[in-house]
This record gives sequence, C-alpha cells and structure tokens, in this order.
Amino acid sequence: MPPASRVATESMLNALSQARPRLIIFTRLPVPGQVKTRLIPALGPDGAAALHRRLVLRTLRTCRAACESHGVDLEIYYAGDDPGAMEHWLGSQLQFRAQCAGDLGQRMAGAFADSFAEGSPATVIIGSDCPDLTSHRLGEAFTALGSHPVVFGPATDGGYYLIGLARPTPELFQGIAWGTDQVMAQSQAILARLGIIPALLPPLADVDRPEDAAAWQRRGVAETGLDRISVILPTLNEAAHLAATLECVHTGSPAEVIVVDGGSADGTPDLARRAGAKVISSPPGRARQMNAGAAEATGDVLVFLHGDTLLPSGWEDTIRRTLTSSDVAAGAFSFRIREAFPGRLIVEWGTNLRSRLLQCPYGDQALFLRRPLFDELGGFANLPIMEDYELTGRLRRRGRVVTIDASISTSGRRWVRLGALRTTVTNLSIIAGYHLGVNPARLARFYRV
Repeated sequence: MPPASRVATESMLNALSQARPRLIIFTRLPVPGQVKTRLIPALGPDGAAALHRRLVLRTLRTCRAACESHGVDLEIYYAGDDPGAMEHWLGSQLQFRAQCAGDLGQRMAGAFADSFAEGSPATVIIGSDCPDLTSHRLGEAFTALGSHPVVFGPATDGGYYLIGLARPTPELFQGIAWGTDQVMAQSQAILARLGIIPALLPPLADVDRPEDAAAWQRRGVAETGLDRISVILPTLNEAAHLAATLECVHTGSPAEVIVVDGGSADGTPDLARRAGAKVISSPPGRARQMNAGAAEATGDVLVFLHGDTLLPSGWEDTIRRTLTSSDVAAGAFSFRIREAFPGRLIVEWGTNLRSRLLQCPYGDQALFLRRPLFDELGGFANLPIMEDYELTGRLRRRGRVVTIDASISTSGRRWVRLGALRTTVTNLSIIAGYHLGVNPARLARFYRV
C-alpha cells in the first residue's frame, strides 16, 4: 500500500475507533398542519404545532443533559428539506441531518446505518413526544446496550419511545405496521425469530392522541414556575461594554447566563467566560443568536439582554413579580440612555410612552417571559431586523406585554453618533417599511448605513 493511502486508512480507522455512542432525535419543523396531525381535531393546526415546539425543546434539553453526563454525541435527524430553518430554530451548534426517504422504519434504518458506518459503538433513536423521558432513563438505555444488542423503551400505546442498537439489525425495521398499537409486539416477534433478547426500559406515554394532550396541558400548568432565570445575551464585538453588563446581571444570581457570540474579533467570548457566563457560538444575527441561547437554556424564565445594557438593582425579583400575574405574557424595563446628547430626554420619554401605550417594547429594554410561552411561539422569527417587534406582536395575542417602572441603562452610542433626529427618523422609517412589506434585508441595510 502506498504511504499516503496507508496514512489515510490509519487515520480513518483511528477516527472510527474513537467514535462515541450516539443519541439521535427524530423530529421535524413545527409547521402547522404537518405535525401532531392526530391532535389537530382537538387543538387545531396552530395548537398542535405549538405543542410540538414545546415537546421538541423539552426533549432537546433532556438529551443535552444525558449527553453531557454519559459522554454521548447528539444528532438531530429532521424530516424536510430546510436545514437553515432547523438551525435558526434550535441553534447552529447542533449536528443536523436530513432523514432519508421512505416510511418510519426505512428512515430509522438509514440513521442507524449512518451511525454504525461512522464507528458508533451504540446508537439510540428517540422521537420528541415523550415528556416523561429523563436524562437518567437515556443513560439506562446506553448502559443496557453494554450487555444487550437491542434496547426498547415501550410506549403505553403499543409502540416504543426509544430504540437502541449495539450492532446493525436491519430486520427490525421491515414488515412493521408503523403508527399502530402493534409496533412493539411485532418488533419483539422479529427479535424472537432472530434469537435476540432485548433489554426493556419502563413503559412511558407519548403525546399523540387528544387524551394525551389533555394530560400534557395539566402537566404544563403544574410546571409553570418562576424560580430559575436564564439570561441570554447575543453579542458581536461587545468587549467594551460586556463586563459591566455581566456584573449587573450577576447581582441577581440567575440560574445561568448564556452569551451567544456571533463571531467577535475583540475578545468578547473570553471576557464572557472569565465573567462566569456560558459561551456558545452562532452565525451572526440577533434572532438566530437568541434562539440558540434559548434552546440551550434550562430556566423557567428567559431574559433577552443586549450586551451594552445594564439591568437595575433587584431586577430578578421585579421580573418574578411581573410574571406572577396570569394575564401578563411578557415584560420589559423602562428605557434610559447612559450618555448625554441633545434630545435625550425626549427620546426616552417617547420610547417609554410608545412602549406602554402600544405594549411594544424593543429588545434594548431587556424583554423577559416564561420559557414555555417562548417555546410555544417558536422563538424569534428568521428576520435580520425587527425580530423583537415581530415577537411582541405575537405575545400581545397571548396576554399583556408590560413595561415596568424600573429602568435599564443602555448605551446611546448610535444616538450620539447619528443624532437624535436622524436616529428617530430612521427607526420610524424602518417600522413603516416593515408594515408596508418592505423586504427585511433592505430594512437591515438601511438601518446600518
């Protein structure tokens, strides 16, 4: 064998030998009418899609915890042909692959084949509709594959919520009546013919039928807490301001602070880590970055904060008190600019008046809301600008969007550089253009001039 070929072969074998167990989530984009179709008669297309969003994000958090604890790699196999939309929703730091064509069995067989071809010693596939699945249970599945070639998590409806293999077993995906209550029984019969004894995890319930949705809704109400607050900061070259921002954030002792960096060249990520924040990377764009942070977050409440904005003293208690009211969908702080410039007081007064009367705060006022509602709504839309304006519009249909008396303190660098009049006219023009249907990319270019 030529030396170059030998080196390449050895490199490939080494990579295969170092491959880790793999956890695969099968899911799809939450398009109304295309997800949770058996629940549409009870919830409607939009309600079924909202439920799907919450279940996927809940499953993703569970899987991340399991992967971190057990040394497992995570992949998302999605149905459809829009990887960009998946990345915008769940974050580009995940590994995405399109499911192959065919029925569910063919698609799972394809995913297992990919995994084993790439050297994984054990692979588990789950769906995204089993809310009782825990990271501990996922750990049990991988442990079982150390002594069994197959592991199942039986579902109470006759299917399974989890299947794991320690070696290729393509027969398991042939001749199954997918989507029926016979899936588990038929799968076990195939294994019996092959002489394979599977490991079985405790049965759990999927959320597939109207009666399942009712139980999930009761559970969702019971789980609505406000204890854990996650602060999410999208950044791009914010080293000059971020240290002061994070110092104010930490006075409230949040459960976690997540800085989502869009490619800074000024040391922002290192500064954030030194200040105790968790740092993840993302392509630039506030909407994409904030969605990526939310997908990583584990808190009950999400706070979206700009890197140059200082929260007031006691901010965490203020947020909890505000969200205690059941009719409040979201909140934000009053607007105040740090730097002095002609017209500053008029700008602040006008911004706060608009924010209160129209229930339309902007992102630089530190928007906060309960995480389940953010999950249901699907997060920030895929827009290069006006993502905060668009989200508050959807939030107003779910409850009040309040502007509280306590003020943030934000950088007025744009106001100082361009002047109050030009900046105000630019902002109003962008709002008008948005409502007139001007392409958001054109609006973003206009804003950055």
